[in-house]
Amino acid sequence: MSAFQPGNGRRIVVAMSGGVDSSATAALLQEQGWEVVGVTLQLYDHGQAVGRANSCCAGKDIHDARRVADTIGIDHYVIDYESNFRREVMEPFADSYLKGETPIPCVLCNQTVKFRDLLKVARDLGAEGLATGHYVRRVDGAEGAMMLTGVDPARDQSYFLFNTTREQLDFLRFPLGGMGSKDETRAIAHRRGLPVAAKPDSQDICFVPNGDYASLVRKLRPDAVQPGDIVDEQGTVLGTHDGIINYTIGQRRGLGVGGGPPLYVLKLQAAERRVVVGPKENLRQKQIALHSVNWLGEGAAIQREISVKIRSTRPPAPATLTLGEDGRADVILHGVEEGVSPGQACVFYDQDRVLGGGWIANRA
Repeated sequence: MSAFQPGNGRRIVVAMSGGVDSSATAALLQEQGWEVVGVTLQLYDHGQAVGRANSCCAGKDIHDARRVADTIGIDHYVIDYESNFRREVMEPFADSYLKGETPIPCVLCNQTVKFRDLLKVARDLGAEGLATGHYVRRVDGAEGAMMLTGVDPARDQSYFLFNTTREQLDFLRFPLGGMGSKDETRAIAHRRGLPVAAKPDSQDICFVPNGDYASLVRKLRPDAVQPGDIVDEQGTVLGTHDGIINYTIGQRRGLGVGGGPPLYVLKLQAAERRVVVGPKENLRQKQIALHSVNWLGEGAAIQREISVKIRSTRPPAPATLTLGEDGRADVILHGVEEGVSPGQACVFYDQDRVLGGGWIANRA
């Protein structure tokens, strides 16, 4: 089944977040003859997040998804996954910060409550696929489904989907991946008269309504945030901090240790509660160790030339990948990258094909 073939009355579930992308996806698939069933996950509902214009999966967005479903005339269900979301996404997010990492909760959300739990719901509803509004492409290859980057590089979301399994990819559909721009998506929404056609894109992390990640970590782990020292690479104490959760690799501002050449955060040593700082050139890195690798290419343990992205906003960089055992891998960059952060993802590409990826491990 392809998302671009006529549905001929067959059933497909669309994950509807209340935004324009998923809403246009539902409308587009309905036009192609699918029996579309919209499902929205209620993932959190705390304080001001419910009323924010640029969030997702909270009160206002659930209401918007319902309005869209009514407008195009499809069934729509809301499933309360708040406890799953807290356990699978929010708490690991907090724990990752406490380990000196910079987590990506969107990857965990896609990996768990969306592509694992919601996919099961779609199967239970007798659907032939689960469609989302992500800007990636799915094609059938000789050995099964493959993931390709979105046609529009500015909208491509493959970095956040690297942990999608082969089994999940067989069932998933991404109708917007071939769109040349977001304007094409909004044109679908305007043509169908969808009430979210002009709705702004989601911003920041959906469950952090004011962008203050540290305050959420303190709320979830109130006894775990401890003060410590800011040190140079030789261990000399330059200052103090009130918790490593307030710092990220590559950070320059707000260190409070001025008076000399500019200093940047090089490492976060959680066990010692130390923030290690140094000159910018010491952020450069050629070798990256990964864990929990998800491989979507052919074969098993392998060494090959690929391209990698270490942040969603970075361009792909040439590298040599060596897959090891127990989900580990080593990446040797052909150039150098600055600000390689533990907890972020390193995603593998062969031109426009997504080969998987892994989580960046802490440096020694």
